[in-house]
Amino acid sequence: MKLPRKLFASYVVLVAASTVTLIVASDRSLRGRLLHQATTDVTRETAYFARAVGTLRGVELDSLVHQLGRATGHRLTVIDRSGVVIADSDFPRDQLPTLENHATRPEFHEALAGGTGTDLRHSVSTGRWELKVAMPIEGGAVRVSAPLLQVDATVENAQDAVLVGGLLALAVGALLALGFARGVARPLVRLRDAAQGIARGEHPAIDSRGRDEVGDLARALRSLDENLSRRVAELERERSEMTALVASMAEGVIAVDGSGAVTTLNPASRRLLKLAPEAVPPSALELFRQRPAHDVVERALLGGETAGLEVELEDRTALLSGHPLPGGGAVLVLHDITGLKRLESVRRDFVANVSHELKTPLTVIRGYAETLAGDDVPADVRHDFVAKVLANARRMQQLVDDLLDLSRIESQAWSPHPERVALAPLVDEVWSALQPRADAARLTFASRVGDAALWADPQAARQVLLNVLDNAVRYTPDGGHVQVGATGVGIPSEHLPRIFERFYRVDAARSRALGGTGLGLAIVKHLVEAHRGRVEAASALGSGTTIRIFFPAPVPN
Repeated sequence: MKLPRKLFASYVVLVAASTVTLIVASDRSLRGRLLHQATTDVTRETAYFARAVGTLRGVELDSLVHQLGRATGHRLTVIDRSGVVIADSDFPRDQLPTLENHATRPEFHEALAGGTGTDLRHSVSTGRWELKVAMPIEGGAVRVSAPLLQVDATVENAQDAVLVGGLLALAVGALLALGFARGVARPLVRLRDAAQGIARGEHPAIDSRGRDEVGDLARALRSLDENLSRRVAELERERSEMTALVASMAEGVIAVDGSGAVTTLNPASRRLLKLAPEAVPPSALELFRQRPAHDVVERALLGGETAGLEVELEDRTALLSGHPLPGGGAVLVLHDITGLKRLESVRRDFVANVSHELKTPLTVIRGYAETLAGDDVPADVRHDFVAKVLANARRMQQLVDDLLDLSRIESQAWSPHPERVALAPLVDEVWSALQPRADAARLTFASRVGDAALWADPQAARQVLLNVLDNAVRYTPDGGHVQVGATGVGIPSEHLPRIFERFYRVDAARSRALGGTGLGLAIVKHLVEAHRGRVEAASALGSGTTIRIFFPAPVPN
């Protein structure tokens, strides 16, 4: 609400409140006096009624009560000591049993105690407000109930007179208040508009010619506008430079105040800490779960520095550094080294695995070759040794080929060219290549793919099925059953998440004995993901393993 309206409304409310107060006060005062007078009159009437009733009972009592009720215009009631109404001027004698017991009425209690009881309440019997006065008689009490119609009418007339006067005063006061409010508020409204213009970055004209307090305020506002404009320009320039610098940093930057509350997070820190761009960050200590990280924060807030502490952030690894700020608070810097750690781990594992995988066939080849170098090796033994050397050479060749395939897929040098591939012929083709080994192990095979088809690169789909079914043939016990969708002897649950890693084997000794390279499922995973699909594995030890391969449906043109 605008200031002139507020001033006007204030004066109007003041006059209206005064009028209401006057009406309420007059109502209470006048009503109180009239009620006192009515109580005196009804008490006198009750005393007369008590003397007139005397010891009358039965028909005579009922007749007298009705005569006096008609004469006075009031309700007369005779009540015995137990609270039962034995006569009432408003009810015939045959309806008296339907009236409520009056033993709980306050005026009746006071009358039985020997005094005069009075009460003002809404009558249950007649449905109107009545003044009730009771006095004791022999064997009970008498009571006169008088409606306050005359009192209400007198009070209402007085209220109407006061209301008319109040309305006239309100109209006159409203006119005076309107003129005064406009005169007082006009210069203040102009200053308000100028202040709003300054807040919007404008430079409005400010009239400061006045010599009163409003003029002093106008001059102070003009000076504030000039100083504020200069300082805002400087701060905006510095802030823009700092914001651009922090936002462009690859490292996560977190600024905290002296209490540890976070004041600034750049996009890199939100990515590392898994915070949404609009999320309100918790305190600095709650951002990290490790005790050493808490020590870095606390040390920085106390004025100390810490550099290069390695911390784990869910699936990321970072170096945390803390630096205190001169005015209190601190700056925390997170340098993401997850990629470096992963590369180091991959390099180490790769060297170890390749060395191990190549060592076994090389050792076998060398041993047999040294034996074959002799001149006294029987022909049958020489033939057997040559076959084993050749088998291990093929194993080494397969390992090298798988490594090259995996490297080619991971480096994105290969991209799929999807087309419709019928599953049934593809499954039959792949199984035919594995049939000799399956027959040697007495394995039965069932394909339940029906007329299903994939939208995939044909060569990639063939290699995926070949690697999966090759695993099935290797790990299904002799005499077992293989079907597309459920194979194998089962994989312990702790190994299941890692079966798609290169060189990972659940039973390394058995895998090498069966001639696997440890790269088949890794190649499957990368080929399927190159199609934007996914691979899932489920297994129960001793029951079998299910490999589910999902190729996406073709995108309509």
